[in-house]
Amino acid sequence: MKTCLAWLLGALLLSGTATAQDTLFRFALVTDTHVGTETGLNDLERTIRDLNQLPGIDFVIFSGDVTEFGSDAELKMAKQAMDKLGKPWHVIPGNHDTKWSESGCNSFRTVFGSETFLFDHKGYRFIGTNSGPNMRMGPGQVPRENMVWLHNTLDRTPASMPIVYINHYPLDEGLNNWLDVYGMLREKNVQLMLCGHGHANRIYTRTAIPNVMCRSNLRAKDSVGGYNLVTVRRDSVLFAERRPAVQTLPDWHRMPLVTGGADKYPPIANDAAKRVNDSFPNVKIKWQIQEDGDMGSAVAIADGKVIYTTTNGDIKAADLQTGKLRWRYKAGGKIYATPLVHAGKVIVPCSDGKVYCLWLSNGKRAWIRETGMAIVSSPALWGNLAIIAGSDGYCRAWDIATGKIAWERPGIKGFAEMRPLVYGNKVLFGTWGNRFYALNAQTGDFLWQWTNGAANRMFSPAAVWPVASRNRAWIVSPDRYMTVIDTDNGRNIWRFRDDAQWVRESIGMSEDSSRVYAKTMQGNILAFDAGATERKVVWQSPVQLGYEICPTPIAEKDSVVFIAGQSGLVCAISATDGALRWKHQFSDCLVNTVQPLTGNRVLASSMDGKLVCLEVAP
Repeated sequence: MKTCLAWLLGALLLSGTATAQDTLFRFALVTDTHVGTETGLNDLERTIRDLNQLPGIDFVIFSGDVTEFGSDAELKMAKQAMDKLGKPWHVIPGNHDTKWSESGCNSFRTVFGSETFLFDHKGYRFIGTNSGPNMRMGPGQVPRENMVWLHNTLDRTPASMPIVYINHYPLDEGLNNWLDVYGMLREKNVQLMLCGHGHANRIYTRTAIPNVMCRSNLRAKDSVGGYNLVTVRRDSVLFAERRPAVQTLPDWHRMPLVTGGADKYPPIANDAAKRVNDSFPNVKIKWQIQEDGDMGSAVAIADGKVIYTTTNGDIKAADLQTGKLRWRYKAGGKIYATPLVHAGKVIVPCSDGKVYCLWLSNGKRAWIRETGMAIVSSPALWGNLAIIAGSDGYCRAWDIATGKIAWERPGIKGFAEMRPLVYGNKVLFGTWGNRFYALNAQTGDFLWQWTNGAANRMFSPAAVWPVASRNRAWIVSPDRYMTVIDTDNGRNIWRFRDDAQWVRESIGMSEDSSRVYAKTMQGNILAFDAGATERKVVWQSPVQLGYEICPTPIAEKDSVVFIAGQSGLVCAISATDGALRWKHQFSDCLVNTVQPLTGNRVLASSMDGKLVCLEVAP
């Protein structure tokens, strides 16, 4: 009797304005569950119980930010809750599942099986992709490997087949490669795009493709959370907010269905790079590589080769002069580490929990060691040791010649993402535990640790590559402070937050160690006196980059300072006063390395799998 009453109540709640004969099917869109926050798991479990007792729901889509930090524990917790759902369900990650993930989003694939989905239902095709940003802070970006997959999937989709596309981000400038995504979708019969991210029910009109954002499942300041019921009719799609175990609110949006493809979705011009590059015709691409996966790290240069990695698990060497492939090795997970080259060997940590050592000459395996947990940081060199801070609370030193552990130090709070700085006999690095550590490089013993005192780990100095001189280490972090630390004792020399110039994670040092450079979130570049006992700005560059959160280190060579941008821009300015030398845009996505070479050449790579060698004429 109770079951019958529940079914009847559910039917009445779901009835809305659509009649049974008009309805093709109905599904639920649940997004931004943020398991790991105070109420995230409880709100998700309430929604799952509610969905299990509602009739007429064919399937459920979870559209990202499943967890707060993408940690292994949070992912497993969310999966256990979602496995109690008695209906088919499909899931993609959001920026919270990828940016702060100790596994570099590798565990998301392990726990949920994939970071994309594809299924057909009653004549409709549903396609979901990852949104990024993946490890490196920046705007959203559909990963390169997902873009290749999406292209192939759309190629196999009949032109007349109606498509619903799902991403965590809306289809606008918040997604770096949104125009590339739109360019593919507009050629097909896409009826609708669904997203989360903004935690509110909202209509987006940046493109002609209908784009609907749905509310977060979190209760926020309310007593219960909520999700959306999506009813697909023959001529329209209806959206109604469902309050779990309380009520279904009246439809808040009705969207008519239309037929056709490219004829109803006009192209959108993407000429930003052309405008920039036409202004500096002396900067040319000497050679270029386009990978089928993201490139999330800097590169190593040795023996006439460029050694780089991808999130498809590739470790590759290309000829420095031509860009032609010299060798390739396949690892078992996504790689975000910058390779370390020493004594004819290449050291690469991987998100599969292994440390790979390859021969520089041919890419063959020298040794592989298992750590048991993902590594998303880069190795640093001290003597013959590769020092690697992992995601398992350990920092280890590996003998490069033998692969034996020289020392290992447990007790590290939070996971490491950056490349440690070896300064004298000290190893300096930060973690996503609001900590900055100094270890003895020879023994691994703790020398000191520093904390910014923040309760939220998102403010950690974990992505910045620190710089040091004169017994001072400089860091910038998402708490928007620049901090100078005494490397002898870990005490603050000075610490300052400028509310007009928000530093974040991008920093560098001049070749003579007299200046420290930092990029601000307002898009300014500042030079500081590295010898001053208090904050002293030497110059502010007249170059304006606009809003910037790209964490890529700043480099200087031959009195030219090189800056990486979050949307494919490389900028060269004078080390003397910050005056602009040249700019070049080779991608729409975050630039994760700018490495000056001899002979007016510069190597740059971007998150969408591009590696370019730029040549600058006088």
